[in-house]
Amino acid sequence: MPSPTPAGGVRLETFVPWTLVRRGLKKRVITPLDAPQEFLVEAARERETLAAAQDSALMRALGLAYHWQRLLDEERAASVAEIAKAEGMDVTQVRRVMRLTLLAPQVIERLVGAPDIVLEQVMRRPWPSSWNAQTQVLPGTFQG
Repeated sequence: MPSPTPAGGVRLETFVPWTLVRRGLKKRVITPLDAPQEFLVEAARERETLAAAQDSALMRALGLAYHWQRLLDEERAASVAEIAKAEGMDVTQVRRVMRLTLLAPQVIERLVGAPDIVLEQVMRRPWPSSWNAQTQVLPGTFQG
């Protein structure tokens, strides 16, 4: 014998909008029922942060540079010229972007964490080949 259905056979659903926000290493769920203004402010801040990080030309260039380097490392592309042809770009442009793979990890972290730094500033700058030298010149690199 089938068991009785709750609510006389009517299925009810409840929808509560929420957003997951990061506070350092912790994540917190905020609902508009708990704090409507805080919910809106935090949700907007999270969207802006995410959009800024994902949409920056610098982030896209870093992603492309490492993708192209992987293609070369895995021998899926024979040369920079082959990549340039496949991308519909000039070989010089591809080489300039691929120079980003030579930056020290600390330099990349700093560049990604600084929203005011634009790709052209990074590309125009002559970077030393040594990672130690790169990190030493980094503090005053983009000021003034």
